[in-house]
Formats: sequence, C-alpha cells, structure tokens
Amino acid sequence: MDRNQLEKTLEHLHTQSFGWALHCCFDEREAAAEVLQNTYLKILEGKARYQGNAAFRTWLFSVIRFTAIDYYRSHQKNRHAPLHEIQNRAPSSEDADLPGDTLSQRQAMFQKGLKQLSPQQAHILHLVFYQDCTIAQAAEIMEVRVGTARTHYERGKRQLKAWLIKVGYLNEVIE
Repeated sequence: MDRNQLEKTLEHLHTQSFGWALHCCFDEREAAAEVLQNTYLKILEGKARYQGNAAFRTWLFSVIRFTAIDYYRSHQKNRHAPLHEIQNRAPSSEDADLPGDTLSQRQAMFQKGLKQLSPQQAHILHLVFYQDCTIAQAAEIMEVRVGTARTHYERGKRQLKAWLIKVGYLNEVIE
C-alpha cells in the first residue's frame, strides 16, 4: 500500500479508530488523541507495517491497542490509580442512576456496564458492539483464540445483563 492510499485509509477509519482508542484509554479523550497520533506516526514512519495477514482495520486496531498499552506503561507513574483499579473499580452511587430512553443515555449505561467487566470482556464487547467487529476479528485484535474471545463475549454479555438487572435498567430476564 503506497503512502497516499495509506493516508486515505487512515482518514476513512479515523472515527472508528478514535472510538477504539478512547475505549483503550478508559474514556480519557486527551490520552486517546495522543495514542491515536502516536499510532499514526508509527504507521506513517514505517515503525508499524501492514503485512496483509489480516484486514487493515483489524491490524490498525491492534496497533492502537498496543500503542495505548505502551502509553500507559510510560505514564504509569503519573497516574492517580493503577489501571486495574480504574478498570475494575467498584460501582459508585452514580451507577445506580436509571436512564431514560434516549440513545445517549442507553450508551452511557452500556459504558458503565462495560466498566463492571474484566478488561478482556470489556474489550471484546466494545469491539463487537461499537466497532462492528466479528468475534473472530475481535480475537485477532486482542491476540486470543476465537474460542477464548467467544467465551469472553458470552460471559461478558451474561455479566452485563446481570448488572443491568441489578441496577434496575432491565426489569425482566430475557433469554
């Protein structure tokens, strides 16, 4: 892929890429913007090269994920709490707020629910629901086997559903 085509492809995928970077950066917009910029630099400078072994978007999301991991490793000493505490924090009283029926409120509730899951489950569900990835593509991005991704997906959905029932967002169990 030549540089012009690469730039056009990155531009075309920018919105999806930022959404994934935002998720990988725990909804910290500044961190996500920096991670995405670093990702683009890696790609355009040839430090990360697309080999064609996967779909371009799948490869790009992998590069974003690893760039976010590197970002947090290098900024770990400047953070107020370790990453595992942020990702796995206990629900706050704000989490019990029941949203109405607007799309943004449903999305906010879904985001709160994702924070109740393990990082692997949250990543897989985010990729499937927000980035429109298949479970196989999510597995490739996360560098796990498809069966493992499917397990994280099913367990994550089950735990998310239980949490939504617990906070009163879902009133009945839907099988």
